[in-house]
Amino acid sequence: MNISKRDLINIAQGVVEKEAAAVARLKGYIDEQFIDVLNIIYNSKGRLIVTGIGKSAIIASKIVATLNSTGTPSIFMHAADAIHGDLGIILEDDIVLCLSKSGNTSEIKVLVPLIKKMGNKVIAMVSNCDSFLARHADFVIRATVDSEACSNNLAPTSSTTTQLVMGDALAICLLNMRGFTQQDFAKIHPGGSLGKKLYTRVKDLIDKDVKPHVFEEENIQNTIINISANRLGATVVVDKEGNLLGIITDGDVRRMLEKGFSLKSLKAKDIMSHNPKIIESDELAVNAFDMMEKNKITSIIVLEKGKYIGLVHIHDIIREGIV
Repeated sequence: MNISKRDLINIAQGVVEKEAAAVARLKGYIDEQFIDVLNIIYNSKGRLIVTGIGKSAIIASKIVATLNSTGTPSIFMHAADAIHGDLGIILEDDIVLCLSKSGNTSEIKVLVPLIKKMGNKVIAMVSNCDSFLARHADFVIRATVDSEACSNNLAPTSSTTTQLVMGDALAICLLNMRGFTQQDFAKIHPGGSLGKKLYTRVKDLIDKDVKPHVFEEENIQNTIINISANRLGATVVVDKEGNLLGIITDGDVRRMLEKGFSLKSLKAKDIMSHNPKIIESDELAVNAFDMMEKNKITSIIVLEKGKYIGLVHIHDIIREGIV
C-alpha cells in the first residue's frame, strides 16, 4: 500500500492527539475512590500483586517495576499463568491490582472470583466500568477511553497509555506518602548513572596514595615534572606542614611560558592560583562535576576534615558513568 509522507505524518500526529486527549481525561477520574486505593496500598502489610492479560500484562509489568523502584513492594503475575498455578504467588495480606480494558476477558472472569475466595482485596483498573471486573472488584480506578488510537479501533494504544499513566500516578502518590527521599532511591538504584549520582562520593573516586603536591619553594622544572607524572593536569602547592596554599595547572604553566618568564628564577608559589576550588571528600561526586563545569576547570582539590587528601579530575567522574 502506497502512503504519502504527508499522510503518514497526519496519521502519526493523529495518534499523538488521540492518546494525549485520553490521558487528559484521566484528571477527571482522580476521585475519592482513587484516594481509597492509595490508602489501602499504603497501609497494607503485604505486597501489591499486579496482573493483566495481553498488552495490559505488559503495562502491569512496567507498573510493578515503577512501584518497586519507588518504595512499594510489588510483584507481577500474568493473569493466564495465575489460573494455571501462579495463584500461589498471592499471600494472605497481599492486594491484587487487575488491569483490563474490557474487564470481561475469560481469564479475568476465572481469576477474580478465585482471588476473592482467597480473601484478598481486588483493585480494578478498567475502561469499562460496567464490566465483570468492575462489578466484582473492591475498588475501581477508572481508565476509560472512547476509542483506541488505532485506525481500526482494535490495537491497544490509548487504553494501554492511560493504564500506564494511572500506574505512574499511583506510584508517585505512594512515593510522596512514604516520604521517599533521594537517599532511599539510591539504596535501591545502585547501578547506572542515576544511582551513581545519588550515592557516589568524591572520596570514592580518588586514590589517596596519589596526592600530587609540591612545596611553595619548588622550582618550575620539578613542578612541571610533578604535574606530568600524575596525569591529573595539576598539582597542589603546600607548605612544610602540608597546609594548602594553592594549585598549579598545566594551563598555568602554558600561560607562564607564553609570557616569557625564565624557568630558572620562578618558584611554584610565583605561578600558583591562590584561591583554588575545593570540595570535601563526603560530597557527592556529581556536585564536584557541577563545580568544575561552572568554573570551567578540570580538577578540584579534595579535603578531608580540612586536610588535602588528593585531586579529582573531571574524567574520573565521566569514566565512572555518573554524568
